[in-house]
Amino acid sequence: MDRNLYPYLLSMAQEDRHAIVLCNLEHEIIYMNPAAVERYARYGGNALVGKSLLDCHNGKSRERIEQVLNWFQAGKENNRIYTSYNEKEKKDVYMIALRDEEGNLIGYYEKHEYRNRETMKMYDFAE
Repeated sequence: MDRNLYPYLLSMAQEDRHAIVLCNLEHEIIYMNPAAVERYARYGGNALVGKSLLDCHNGKSRERIEQVLNWFQAGKENNRIYTSYNEKEKKDVYMIALRDEEGNLIGYYEKHEYRNRETMKMYDFAE
């Protein structure tokens, strides 16, 4: 992959309206985009970077996270798993594997896919 993509990928994550929290294989939170910092402000927001994601979950959730991580490590084709549906927010939640160029697992993140229709007007250039 072209190393020059880094600023584009970072900008893409920074501008995403949905929370993005990246973790390494030790479950350390290594990145939170602004939407994640805002979403998790009551738990510390940006201060969570460098902390263990496992500290933010109960015992059952920790077990599930470990189970998914083991599944990711079991095969390079194991990259996405559906974990829950949030009725209140109308969203599906997935855990996604992060891999390097050789396909080695380097971390993971949680992806939220909302089912709500966009409320923004199409091509609304008004400021």
